[in-house]
Amino acid sequence: MPPRKRRAAPEQPPLADLAGEAPLRRALPQDVEAERGLLGALLLDPGRVLDLCSAKGVLPEAFVEPGHRTLYAAILRLASKGQPVDGITVANYLQGMGELEQVGGMRALTGLMERTPTSAHAGFYATLVMEQFLRRCILGAVREVEESVYDASQSADYVLGMAEQAILGIGEGRAKAGSAVDWRTSVGETLAMLTRQLEHPGELSGIPTGFKALDAQLRGLHKGEMIVLAARPSMGKTSLAMNIAECVARGRDIMGRPFPTPDGKVKKRTVLVFSLEMPQMQLTTRMLCGIAGISAREIERGQFVKKDVVLPLLRSAAKELSETPILCDDQGGLDVMELRARARHAHKRNPVELIVIDYLQLLSHREFAQQGQQVMVAKISGEIKAMAKELNVPVIVLSQLSRNPEQRGGDEKPKNSDLRDSGAIEQDADVILLLRRPSFMGSRVPEHDDRLLAIVDVSKNRNGATGEVRLNFDGATTRFKDRIETNPDQMGGDMEPVDAP
Repeated sequence: MPPRKRRAAPEQPPLADLAGEAPLRRALPQDVEAERGLLGALLLDPGRVLDLCSAKGVLPEAFVEPGHRTLYAAILRLASKGQPVDGITVANYLQGMGELEQVGGMRALTGLMERTPTSAHAGFYATLVMEQFLRRCILGAVREVEESVYDASQSADYVLGMAEQAILGIGEGRAKAGSAVDWRTSVGETLAMLTRQLEHPGELSGIPTGFKALDAQLRGLHKGEMIVLAARPSMGKTSLAMNIAECVARGRDIMGRPFPTPDGKVKKRTVLVFSLEMPQMQLTTRMLCGIAGISAREIERGQFVKKDVVLPLLRSAAKELSETPILCDDQGGLDVMELRARARHAHKRNPVELIVIDYLQLLSHREFAQQGQQVMVAKISGEIKAMAKELNVPVIVLSQLSRNPEQRGGDEKPKNSDLRDSGAIEQDADVILLLRRPSFMGSRVPEHDDRLLAIVDVSKNRNGATGEVRLNFDGATTRFKDRIETNPDQMGGDMEPVDAP
């Protein structure tokens, strides 16, 4: 007898969809009497009870009885139109929709009101209904996990990540459905932020990147944002991302100066790096040599004669780097669901303040792998954006660009539409940074003879300004630095000149 085909692990469904009604050996968790009491209270005192239901996040799917779902949905539709809600208006509405018999007719509506002498206990009824609904949601998620457990094509890590997301998704959905941000509180917090910016002009609202010119444009890296750093191969996108990761983790700018803090102390931040392309040893070598100001290539070739000078620099850099809170995961071929699970675990052990992914097109998504590269990349992009919001940290994700800039003839400046494989990346991203180095782009490009120049085009910035940032790049130490500009306005404000490498 051939083995039964297992379904692929589904995309995290809405909270309501988890409360399925597949056959079980035991009855689904339910409290039909509480449902009747809540519906009766709604018909008696719709204004107050609807507010209670809204506060507790009661959905039509929270009712296990189909007729009760239909009735509650009808009450919500009437209320949303500003029409009165009572036994007669609801019956007329259902009659017009051809759904009155589904709820048991007018007699059923009358019976609900007669069996509920007061609406005083509506809040208690709503709590009971949502309690049983939550249990059914958990049960639905467990069923999906069970299906994946027996699917041999899915790795255990993937199943674990999917299980965690399924259970956590229930809690997140419940919180979103049952809570709303108080407008007065939101206004107060916004005013406090604006007041702080007025009292401390120039202070960044996000985490400093370590580059003054870039911070002047972005105002730092902000929580919950997906920042896409894209370039053609060999432009230095991995180097720039790792330079930023190093600065954030060390609490110092690219020149080694501490970031300004209220107490004057250096604030180190935990950074999680997913390096799908480059092994950890190679990343560490780059970072170590960069801090020491030494070329790794020259060390490999044995070109340093004064080892007594070089070794102390390397040892000093190694001592500082070993005390820097950087977490590196260099496993290749990660599924995006596994990546989210690993990020979640790391964040629970030690709160992470920045995540770097190198790079997006090397991730996979098993569930959508058979639907084409564009669909899969779109889903991966959506998962990364969801992770940024879930963990409430900025996520820098590197991306390849297509060959379009090279095929446009004289116009080789990258555009957002050049992001490879999917337009969803452009839509999901809060910030898009397009990196180019004119000296690698042919003689037709302006400033092609400037071998130090690197241009970061902030082509999308959901919450700030766009424009180009000019940096210097030293290929020997794989290090970017702020560039001396004769016109400070080009740098987004008054910039302190920094020596080029």
